[in-house]
Amino acid sequence: MAKVTLSYSKQISVSDPGTKPVLIIGQLPHLLGVPFEVFKKKLEPRVTEQTFNLAVNNLHPSPTDTISMWCNNATLAALPLKVSRHNTSSRAHSIHKLVKSCYTGASEEHIVIVCERQNVFPSGCAVARAFPLFSHKSGYAKVSQRRVIVEFVVVGSNSRSVTDSEMEALTNAAAGIRLTQSIIDQPCNQMNTDAFVEEAKRVASEVGSEILIIRDEELNTKGFGGIYGVGKAAVHPPALVVLSHKPPEATQSIAWVGKGIVYDTGGLCIKSKTSMPGMKRDCGGAAAVLGAFKAAVKTGFRENLYAVLCLAENAVGPHATRPDDIHTMYSGRTVEINNTDAEGRLVLSDGVSYAAKDLRADIIVDVATLTGAQGISTGRYHAAVLCNREEWEQACVTSGRNSGDLVFPIVFSPELHFSEFASAVADMKNSVADRSNAQSSCAGLFIFSHLGFEFPGVWVHLDIASPCFSGERATGYGVALLLSLFGKASHSTLLQAVSPLGCSDEDEMVENATKKIRLV
Repeated sequence: MAKVTLSYSKQISVSDPGTKPVLIIGQLPHLLGVPFEVFKKKLEPRVTEQTFNLAVNNLHPSPTDTISMWCNNATLAALPLKVSRHNTSSRAHSIHKLVKSCYTGASEEHIVIVCERQNVFPSGCAVARAFPLFSHKSGYAKVSQRRVIVEFVVVGSNSRSVTDSEMEALTNAAAGIRLTQSIIDQPCNQMNTDAFVEEAKRVASEVGSEILIIRDEELNTKGFGGIYGVGKAAVHPPALVVLSHKPPEATQSIAWVGKGIVYDTGGLCIKSKTSMPGMKRDCGGAAAVLGAFKAAVKTGFRENLYAVLCLAENAVGPHATRPDDIHTMYSGRTVEINNTDAEGRLVLSDGVSYAAKDLRADIIVDVATLTGAQGISTGRYHAAVLCNREEWEQACVTSGRNSGDLVFPIVFSPELHFSEFASAVADMKNSVADRSNAQSSCAGLFIFSHLGFEFPGVWVHLDIASPCFSGERATGYGVALLLSLFGKASHSTLLQAVSPLGCSDEDEMVENATKKIRLV
């Protein structure tokens, strides 16, 4: 699926399943409510109205169901009938699985999604996740370029057609998701810190943003003890990369800070032969931040936006950090290392400190594949969110449902948990004393402590360790979530509509699209 060009269309085009296979996806009530007249330009002359109606009436989703209407080139797929309150009404995960299983590999293929208007964005993003870009198989060069066109039929009380500009926003989001997947899927002998920096440069050039790169010994000189300490043993040096989008109409500053550990051996506290494979994915936070930044700026973003990428390889070597070493962080606080495999919080602490001190960010969101405990706490589909503001915690949960990148809160209680990091010789240790005491919450609090627990702005921590991959492939998790959460600052009405911080009335939301609206 690597050589697939993905595009989105607001309306159904004419095509013949004989040469261009078509997959029609929707909830059963929606499929039953749309007459054959709407679909016939995709199905005739291969599928008659009688065959179509017979297929629809024989769908029995449990949880999903598919029926081939003509030689597997015209397929009807029904999504689950019900979802729980902690799932997304778009059924995004089911869309992703159906698209993967029904894809034929033809030179051009069409996917028609029948959904309510609020589910256009998460449904389109779900399709994008099914077509990752990276492949290093020996026959890849011989594979011809393929095209997948996603079209929408909007149903429900608000069945106003989507616009060209909204499809452009969805195209940008899909490109961001696939960029994120590509970075995560590449092994460290290709996607090392040097390569990641070059990828960031390409994004900055494409969207016209400023870029600042602090590397190697300069990190040490400038006080970034966390990033430098983690990455100093690697052949490819660590880096702090900052992309800046500063429109003249901005009223506040937002920083997205991403953990970019391009490979995590565990350092001298080395991982085992079974837990180390897959650690190329430990850059998932920085990859998501870069993909979301690219999509947000290309779509149009009204506020100051910074992508802060904390890049390092946690390698073993003569210069590797040792347990018992003490690092002075960019916040000025000192950390005694008692676990070199708790490195992500060290690089992120420098990143959020820089965002607060140098960028003067009002809102700081850090995104990281931080703890294995996240998967135990909130599972494979829901990222864990830790936040200093209850309303923003709830906004993240709502954005998760609106975008398909699901989120669930974990305990925020610094006064109960931060004592886990007590040190006799430094301000704190980097790993907890009791690993059975809210590990994911404690790891997030370590990062927050370098802002200060009285930080007056908004701090959001997203631990995406489990949802950033499925099987052996990256999911691109985080791009859709960030675009939805900050949709109110976007020029796109599609993203404004899925933002929990936006207006409830769509006409008011469109009217406010030209106004300066503070998120805080």
